[in-house]
Amino acid sequence: MNICVFGAASDEIDGKYIETVEKMGEKLAHRGHNLIFGAGKCGLMGAAARGFQKGGARVTGIIPTFFKESEIEAIYEQCDDIIFTETMHERKAKMEDLADSFVIVPGGVGTFEEMFEVITLKQLGRHKKPIAVYNIMGYYDALDKMMNHAIKENYIRETCRMLYMNFTQFESLADYIEANIALDFSVKQLKDG
Repeated sequence: MNICVFGAASDEIDGKYIETVEKMGEKLAHRGHNLIFGAGKCGLMGAAARGFQKGGARVTGIIPTFFKESEIEAIYEQCDDIIFTETMHERKAKMEDLADSFVIVPGGVGTFEEMFEVITLKQLGRHKKPIAVYNIMGYYDALDKMMNHAIKENYIRETCRMLYMNFTQFESLADYIEANIALDFSVKQLKDG
């Protein structure tokens, strides 16, 4: 299975996050999975890539050419494959196309945007791939609270909870994405509750 990991590109985060994501990548590789990611060398992107490679997996990085030209972000040059795109939109579309599942680890604005895009696409019936949020050290507790508030205030339907799962334990996360249970729902069911 090709697992797309979305996460932080910064090294200015607590090393415990980096260590946990690197271990996650290595364990997923040992379970026979490969990595699709944004090709970043630093932060949790780099940690995922190092972990998957330690476990013997194939690592495919996807990044816009302007990142290289403008030195916006260091590229993980040890990728087995690096695919350059023209735009951020093309980058996300390529990652989404190549992925069989998505794992969201802690990150910032870019990670949130990627996460909500794949959740929205699933809600609209564009894919039925598993989406797992890895809630390391309670990082996504506030997101869960926000989603519950949005459901309570009728901005999000209760049925949308099935679009992704939140995990604090690696084993449960891995079992969920490997089960790859395609949810049987229609866009109308998600919209109408």
